[in-house]
This record gives sequence, structure tokens and C-alpha cells, in this order.
Amino acid sequence: MNSKNIKIKSTTSKLVYTSILIAISFIGSLIKIQGSIALDSMAGFFAALFLGPVYGGLVAGLGHLLTAATSGFLLTIPIHIVITLEMAVSAYIFGIVYRKFNSIIASIVGILLNGIVAVLILMPITTWLGLPLNGKTFFAAMVGPLSLASVVNIVLACVVYKIIEKRVL
Repeated sequence: MNSKNIKIKSTTSKLVYTSILIAISFIGSLIKIQGSIALDSMAGFFAALFLGPVYGGLVAGLGHLLTAATSGFLLTIPIHIVITLEMAVSAYIFGIVYRKFNSIIASIVGILLNGIVAVLILMPITTWLGLPLNGKTFFAAMVGPLSLASVVNIVLACVVYKIIEKRVL
């Protein structure tokens, strides 16, 4: 049995695991790296591996909302709604790529999506909203910490999944 064969069939079990992972995401949301960048998405990326991409997207999106709420929505509610969607899509795509390829390729894709691409998408929105930190300045300030947080969250998710995978076997 390889890592792509762990399957949880019961809907009730998936809902329970999802709830637990959302709670873990809340704990991660309290471990801040910078502003509203935290260790909230580890549970979402783990969920994408363990439960599937849809559950991973759900946990990652809600995890970001928890981080934004505990940070006071520093970048405004509209920006955090966009980030919530970006997080959900990043975790979803991470889960899809993992199932088709492997953890290394999925991790690279997840880090690029969640680190660089997310900030590139937000640049024009920050300018349009007239935020003090916008455009290229926003990119310069956010890409490093967000990429670092992405690496930490995704690597932790993969490590925890590999540990659990060995116990399931």
C-alpha cells in the first residue's frame, strides 16, 4: 500500500477529521510569522493529503479566516477574502498534484502558488483598494515571509502525513 492508497470512506469520519484539522488550524493561526501570516495552513495541506483536495481546500481557507480574525483583518476584509480563496485553491491544487505525481512536485507547486502567485494576484488589488502597502512595495514586503511560511506549512504537512502513513500500514 503506498501513500496514495490511504482512504477514509465514511462521511462521518471525514467530517470529524475535518473538524479536528480546523481546530488544529486555529492553533496554527496563533503562531504568527508576520501580521496575518501564520502556521494555519499546515492542517489544510495535511487535509489535502489525508482526506483529499476538497477537504484540504476547505480547511486551508477556513484556517486563513481564523488567522485573519485573530490578527484583526490587518489587510482589510476584502483582501482577506481573496487570500481565503487563494489558500483554498492552493491546498486543493497541492492535493491534486500530490495524487498525480509526488510530494516533492506537489510541495514545489504549493509553495509557488501560496507564496509567489498569491502575492502577485494581490498586488493590483492592493493598489485598486488604495492600501498604504500596495503594488511592488506589497510584493517586496510579503513574498519573503509568505514563501517562508508556505515552506514551513507544507513541509510539516508532508512530514506529519508520512509519519501517519507509516502507522496506518
